[in-house]
Amino acid sequence: MIPLKDKSPSYGIPFVNYLLIAANAAVFFYELSLGKGLDAFFVKYGLVPSRYFEMVAQHTHIITRYVPFFTSMFIHGGWLHIIGNMWFLFIFGDNVEGRLGHRKYLLFYLVSGLAAAALQVYLSASSSIPTIGASGAISGVLGAYLVMFPRAKIVTLLPIFFFFDIIDISAILFIGFWFIMQFVSGIQSIDVDTSGGIAWWAHVGGFLAGIAMVPIFGRRRYTA
Repeated sequence: MIPLKDKSPSYGIPFVNYLLIAANAAVFFYELSLGKGLDAFFVKYGLVPSRYFEMVAQHTHIITRYVPFFTSMFIHGGWLHIIGNMWFLFIFGDNVEGRLGHRKYLLFYLVSGLAAAALQVYLSASSSIPTIGASGAISGVLGAYLVMFPRAKIVTLLPIFFFFDIIDISAILFIGFWFIMQFVSGIQSIDVDTSGGIAWWAHVGGFLAGIAMVPIFGRRRYTA
């Protein structure tokens, strides 16, 4: 299922959401200029679980240890990766920002990303594969959207065999199905030796963190 737009009105101009999309795009275009140095960039600024635990064991400076938790949120592995993530952020982020306000939304987004990264690292401690992408933080946004706009209609492109149809799906069904897919895929990925793939548990962690933080961050209606 591919979301095309949502029918829930947003309030105010989502400056922070636009800024986050621009920041991710800027980093991605920088990645394109790196050439053969891209892999080293991923290792340095992506979040490598095994490397993190090595730094903990070696008592590496705490800032050095935790910088990748932040920087990895703005790195993407290809065009489909960044386009998919930014499209979801564009559709769902403006409504959440409108409810939370600009500053709270930025903090909410970053904390969701940190929670997502923490769960992924914990459940893949031996992995030497860099975890990269904004999907953990965006999963938090989806969790908040589900709580705030459960009945909102999502205009969705639905593939049916060799055909496509465009239908309206309620947010609770669209996001609920999305989360079930992430969770099931995460279960299936446990103890599977792969050389790459999707950080399913980052999606799960970010989503649950997003739901949990809505009462903390508040649900005010933004009017400016």
